[in-house]
Amino acid sequence: MTIMTPSAPPETIQAIQLGRRRRTRRRLVAVGVLTALLLALMAAMLMLGNTIYPVEDVVGVMLGETVPGASFTVGTLRIPRMITGVLAGIAFGVAGTTFQTMLRNPLASPDVIGITSGASAAAVLCLVVLHWGAGATMAVALVAGIATAIVISFAARGGESTGGRLILIGIGVGAMLDAVVSFLIQRAAEWDLPVAMRWLTGSLNGSDWQGVVPLAIATALLLPLVLFLSRDLRALELGDGSATALGVRVDRARLLLIVSAVALACFATATTGPIAFVAFLAGPIAARLVGPGTSLTIPAALTGAVLVLAADLIGQFAFDTSFPVGVITGVLGAPYLLYLLIRTNRTGGSS
Repeated sequence: MTIMTPSAPPETIQAIQLGRRRRTRRRLVAVGVLTALLLALMAAMLMLGNTIYPVEDVVGVMLGETVPGASFTVGTLRIPRMITGVLAGIAFGVAGTTFQTMLRNPLASPDVIGITSGASAAAVLCLVVLHWGAGATMAVALVAGIATAIVISFAARGGESTGGRLILIGIGVGAMLDAVVSFLIQRAAEWDLPVAMRWLTGSLNGSDWQGVVPLAIATALLLPLVLFLSRDLRALELGDGSATALGVRVDRARLLLIVSAVALACFATATTGPIAFVAFLAGPIAARLVGPGTSLTIPAALTGAVLVLAADLIGQFAFDTSFPVGVITGVLGAPYLLYLLIRTNRTGGSS
């Protein structure tokens, strides 16, 4: 006995194929535009400053040639700053969109739910109380950020609205940690304040190769893992039941994604401080650019890097006084956060 399975009409098949082609084309265009914009910003970071260097000087330094003046300014100061900005933007962007997609809530980014606040509080403690060096401070900040994520996750366990409860608990924990930072700053010696301010706002000032190396290693290891799990991440966005029906091992995938996202956010925070709202904004902006039905990991990574470099250039050159990159991203992100909070309050939120 032969079982006949109904086939879709040719018009339906053509419409589906046309929709896929359009989504693919839109994604490729968006990724191409973001890549071109990122390359332009990277070039601007290397050429612009108190001294403007031509392209040939910058290229010569990058090729290892000795260029009077440029070898130190570009090779020692600007290249580490640029690379740090790109890597931090990628790390924050990927971490933010991973949390937002997995928890199905745009408020679920590491900076909003308190993970980066844990790293900042530990760093300020090391700097203004214990007077530890940069290497030890970065290590403690990394461990503290991961510990904060574990505490928030443990406190949010159980019930049917884990995602919403995790966000609320994270916001509360972040507020408490911010209060700790304010207390430490209030009691700090005057000469400790400039260093500590980096951990309050996020900054690329003082970036060097020592900070680039661990962030580069972490990004090189964790970004491919998140990309490998991107199919599972998209399935988790549909809910645990649907993801299980699609063959996803939900607990394993969620654990790996959370660990990867937290580690990326903590490594970036330990290097640059908590650059405000990059993790929060990168995913939604990328989603607007590439449209629905596609993975946001690569677009969000590029968007995060673009946000950090653009904000750093604005902070350096758009005003009479230089501002840290975190101040500029904070100005950009705060209105969107207020909008989301108002909209969430009106619609009842998301679980």
